[in-house]
Parts: sequence; structure tokens; C-alpha cells
Amino acid sequence: MTSPIRRVAICTGGGDAPGLNAVIRAATISAQRRGWEVYGIREGFNGIFFPERYADGGVFRLTRDRVRGITHLGGTLLGTTNKGNPCHFPLKMPDGTIREVDRTDEILEFFAKRELDALISVGGDGSLTIANALAEKGLRVVGVPKTIDNDLDKTFTTFGFDSAVAFATECLDRLHSTAESHQRVMVVEVMGRYAGWIALHAGISGSAHAILIPEIPFDLDKVVEAIRTRDFHNRMYSLVMVAEGAAPRDGARLITAAAETGHAERLGGMGELVSKALQERTGKDSRCVVLGHLLRGGSPTSFDRLAALRFGAAAVRALDEGFSGVMVALAVNGVNYVPLAEVAGRMKGVPLDGDTLQTARDLGICMGD
Repeated sequence: MTSPIRRVAICTGGGDAPGLNAVIRAATISAQRRGWEVYGIREGFNGIFFPERYADGGVFRLTRDRVRGITHLGGTLLGTTNKGNPCHFPLKMPDGTIREVDRTDEILEFFAKRELDALISVGGDGSLTIANALAEKGLRVVGVPKTIDNDLDKTFTTFGFDSAVAFATECLDRLHSTAESHQRVMVVEVMGRYAGWIALHAGISGSAHAILIPEIPFDLDKVVEAIRTRDFHNRMYSLVMVAEGAAPRDGARLITAAAETGHAERLGGMGELVSKALQERTGKDSRCVVLGHLLRGGSPTSFDRLAALRFGAAAVRALDEGFSGVMVALAVNGVNYVPLAEVAGRMKGVPLDGDTLQTARDLGICMGD
């Protein structure tokens, strides 16, 4: 029989996303209403590995007072990191070389020593893969999917995505007027890694004239043709939305920095490349705007606040009901508990036969193919 829960810990890993604080608040209050104590781990698992870095020792008590008034705040009360995967932790050897070691047993030992009964791990694919590894070693774990990219499988949406799309859409709204005033081509690059959800949703909502996503290798000649067609009809400006992971048919994605040990590779630069090429081929003045980390910052939308609060409460319910090794996933009419093994290492891309992509085509938006 599963032992009762008295103490639960929460950690946030990977990139930040609007709504993280709402998850922390919902999980904390929901757990305390069950008589549980709640603890926060600083910056992923760094609070366990490097307690000397923090005035509070890296792991601190979360109370109702500590989480009061944070639902609307961006960022995360706990801090986060996308480095130092405990399954492949980079350690510098005396000879200067880097060797990867598995430090997950240290996490289990810490939980046993501090009498922590369960972990709520909030993060993207990398964090959920780590959570699954911990669950397989016997730690009671529930994962909460987090990413502005919306690329996690088995969940209808992730919190942070709506906020990112809303901001990108507002930026496109603003760029329409300046692009039209100068008869320019404006290329807007957005985050999303290997999935085009942000670019597609914001591009359609913001009336972009071309949208380039990773799922569809693009032919730049098609974009040039779309711009020239607009010019022929006396629409002398164009907006082109480019996902950072988009790639031409005859080329590759741009990686702006080599992957560090324990750190995901960085994508970027495709927007500038497309902008320069369009200026050369069309003869029109072209400018590139990279929204980058602006998409991660700021307050969550009301949709993301509610989604995050639902996620946090559902994670506690899952633990209370005896579940472990699962991710809480939003469905159309409720919350599902999905085994972490079914989502770890899997990515949800934009379906090529989906209604949203078909809507873009029906509106005459160039997809580069």
C-alpha cells in the first residue's frame, strides 16, 4: 500500500514561461488544504546539488504567505535552469575534461533524508524525461507540462503558449502600420524550437502574409512570388512570420551556438537570413524583428493563468489519488493522467492535416511550399 503523503516538493526546470507562479500557488494551496507541507527547490535541482549558493539552503518551505499574489506574475518564484541535467550531469575532471555522471541517486537520497514523500516537477520535455527517470527509480513523481512552444505530446495545450501567441500577435498588429508606411517587408522571428505552433497561431491571428514553420521546409521562391503578387495588387508591404526552427528545402536549421554539455542547442538567425534573401530577390527594403525572449516574459493571459492553476491543483490530486510517474494533461473536458514514459522524449509538431494549418491555406497565407 502506498504510504500517505506528508511533505511534497516542487521544482521548475527548463525555460521560464508565463504561468509558472500560478502552478506553484495552486499546488501549494491544494497540498496545504490536505495537511501536507510544501517545499520549493531552487533552480531545477541546483538547490539540492549546490545548497551553498542560496541563503535559504536551496530548499525552502512554501507557505500560503509565500505564494500570495503571484498568480499574475511572470517568471518563477523558485528560479529555473536548462543546464545540469542530473541524468547526465557535467563534471569537470582534474585534467580539465568534462565527464557526464548520473546524479539522480543523490536526489533520491536527499528526499529520503528530508522525509520528502513526492515531487511535482514542472517543465518541458527535458524536465519530464528527468522526472520519468526519477519515477523509474522509485520516487513518487507527478509532472506538469510547461513550455511556450506547445510541443509536448498528450496534452491539449501547455500554459505559456497562449501568452506567447498573444504577445506575438500584438507585435504583428504594430508592424502592419510601420511596414505599410514604408512599403517594406517585415520578417518576424519567433521561438518554438522544432515546432511551429507559435508562428502558425500568431501568424494567422496577426494577418501575416507568409508563415514559415519547421514542419514544412520552405522554398523561398514561393515567398518571393507571394510578395510580388501583393505588390501587383498595390499592396506594397508584406509581413513574414518565421519560426526559429524553420529551414529551407535545400538547407538546414541555424544553430547559433554549439550545444554545451547538459544544455540544449540554441536555434536562431533564420529570420535575418530570410530577410536578407527577400531584399536581394525582391528589391524591397526588408527588416527583421526577433521577438526572442520577449515571448517568455510578462504576465500570463487569463487563459494561461487558469490552465496553470488547473495543472497545479491536478498534480496534487494525482498524488492524493495514489498516482506516480504520470503527467497531468489538459483534455477538452477535463484532466488526464498520462504515463511519463509516453511523453518523455516525444515532441508534438503542427499536424499537416490539421484545421489550423488548413485555415492558413484557405486564407491565402503562403506557407513556403
